[in-house]
Amino acid sequence: MDVLLVDGYNMIGAWPDLKVLKDKDLDQARQLLVEKMAEYQAYRKRRVIVVFDAYEVRSVENRYKQFKVEVIFTKENETADQCIERLVKSIKNVKTKVFVATSDYTEQRTIFAQGAFRVSARELNIELKNIQKEINQDIKVHQQAKARSKIPLNDDVLQVFERWRRGEK
Repeated sequence: MDVLLVDGYNMIGAWPDLKVLKDKDLDQARQLLVEKMAEYQAYRKRRVIVVFDAYEVRSVENRYKQFKVEVIFTKENETADQCIERLVKSIKNVKTKVFVATSDYTEQRTIFAQGAFRVSARELNIELKNIQKEINQDIKVHQQAKARSKIPLNDDVLQVFERWRRGEK
């Protein structure tokens, strides 16, 4: 299974909608990023890990899952870049491709050296927009392909049948 490691604050600072939200409510910007990554994970079938710096915060590493996305707040005195580099080393193997989403040029060079692939913040944002378009298209196709009755019925009768099917009166 492919893995996408995301430098959380790098994405928040680079994506216009999250950047605006960050100035008002950083926690909400983080939450929205995780939600977007959950949609990405569900559609692309990749394991997603979002890493946030806790560099200036006195704490141990904090990990949790939200919407099947792994979220990591780094431990004290560890940057997101350092955590991502450590994760690349531990995750990458012959069967697993590791992608790192960051626009930090130094980090990109480091992860290249470790055999991971890079995705810039701009590229990931474009991919998310394309995924949304594909989802909308899939929904349209699904709605158009909805099973049609061989017996033409008007909408009132169809609604009655639907209520019966649902067990409503």
